[in-house]
Amino acid sequence: MIDEAVARKIERLENGDKPRVLDLFAGCGGISLGFESAGFDIVGAVEFDEAAARSHGLNFHGGDPAHSRAVDITETHPEDLVRQLGLGAVGDAVDVIVGGPPCQAFARVGRSKLREIDEHPQAFIHDPRARLYKEYLRYVDAFKPLAVLMENVPDILNHGGQNVAEETCEVLEGKGYVCGYTLLNAVFYGVPQMRERMFLIAYRKELGVKVKFPGPTHWAQLPPGYEGSRAVALKTLSSLVREAHSYIEPPAAAPALTPAVSAEQALGDLPPIYARTLLESGELVRGARRFDQLVPYDRRRKVSAYAKLMREWPSHVAPDAGLKDHVIRYLPRDYELFARLNPGDQYPEAYAHAIAMFEERLAARRAAGDKLKEGSAAYKALWSAIVPPYDVGKFPNKWRKMWRDQPARTLMAHLGKDSYSHIHYDSEQARTISVREAARLQSFPDGFQFSGTMNPAFKQIGNAVPPLLAKAVALEMAKQLKQGPREASHELSAEAATV
Repeated sequence: MIDEAVARKIERLENGDKPRVLDLFAGCGGISLGFESAGFDIVGAVEFDEAAARSHGLNFHGGDPAHSRAVDITETHPEDLVRQLGLGAVGDAVDVIVGGPPCQAFARVGRSKLREIDEHPQAFIHDPRARLYKEYLRYVDAFKPLAVLMENVPDILNHGGQNVAEETCEVLEGKGYVCGYTLLNAVFYGVPQMRERMFLIAYRKELGVKVKFPGPTHWAQLPPGYEGSRAVALKTLSSLVREAHSYIEPPAAAPALTPAVSAEQALGDLPPIYARTLLESGELVRGARRFDQLVPYDRRRKVSAYAKLMREWPSHVAPDAGLKDHVIRYLPRDYELFARLNPGDQYPEAYAHAIAMFEERLAARRAAGDKLKEGSAAYKALWSAIVPPYDVGKFPNKWRKMWRDQPARTLMAHLGKDSYSHIHYDSEQARTISVREAARLQSFPDGFQFSGTMNPAFKQIGNAVPPLLAKAVALEMAKQLKQGPREASHELSAEAATV
């Protein structure tokens, strides 16, 4: 017999109402933006980080305080949330739950424990590794969504030898869902970034639909590192083929598709920032970067189709006056070094360039009569002013200069601490990317606002799901949810006839 709350939700969709989305672990709203663009209604979010929560409320609820405050899911039960947001009864408030607990929530929690967390939640109430997962399941139980979407890093398929995605499907299937998961790369969906992620979708069995994932729209040849990462993530699947029954092969991209969006297509229309010039003029100084300085668009620059989309995204149209978050880090030691780097250079190459620069300066100083002795204070000061202090043998990809004609590599959360992983391809500008450029590489439109100063904004962007990828998944889910009520209505009619 169909649950009454589920039946009412199916009837809503049958009547053409928008599916209502609750975004858990929402961040600033990458998934929310994708679903909003696909025709879903974002009715609420749960996010622990204060700056990210303010960003989400600002972009989806006009800054409404009720939607802009940080929420700790471990201390906020579903009943509390709907009361705070004015959503009515818990069981009737939401049609779709999206998001996913951070992967740390699954660390060393074995298959049997995942089941026990669901069946006996009090047994693990003091286990921080289990709390987030337990609360996520509590929200699914309470809201009875017609669909669930979870996103996470590929390693979740082989996290300490366990396949968390498969185990999550087992739990959801026990709650009345059909479930499937796969790996999708954002670059195949129009995002100018190679970003591989796991996506898990579940639908209520009453809908009578199957889990499908969107077909790629763009083509790119992934570098060996990305193929290797996927192979490691799938290692568990290859050894547990029979048990991994919920895994779905990702739709294949083909060279005949539209070429992937390049870094230049994504960023080339934005106003240039010549870091060395600004440093020399005193306009670029140390200190917090606030979003209070308007930078007008450069009307002379070519606007690609991708850039046009970023400027004209429905409901998040860029202001005509320009941008307020096109700001960069103060890195005076490195600007000249950035200018010397070749596309694709990483830290070992950067370090070699720095040594060459030091030797050039040292020779020039000595030629001018300055007797700098090795080991002297002046010698060490010159070295420190030119050569970065990081060990070449550790984190060789800590630095990377982007290619102009290729998509960017994965943006990480540590953008909030430094941006060396994404050095601008234009040697004349000689700098790391700005906040707005990072947002562009994630497919956040120019009209999307980030709360806080530069570092919190970088962190929000690095943690986010690219909205264009989320939109592709959401559009596929919208098809299934539209088809589902038609299928389910036959079952509802049949039940009514027997009453």
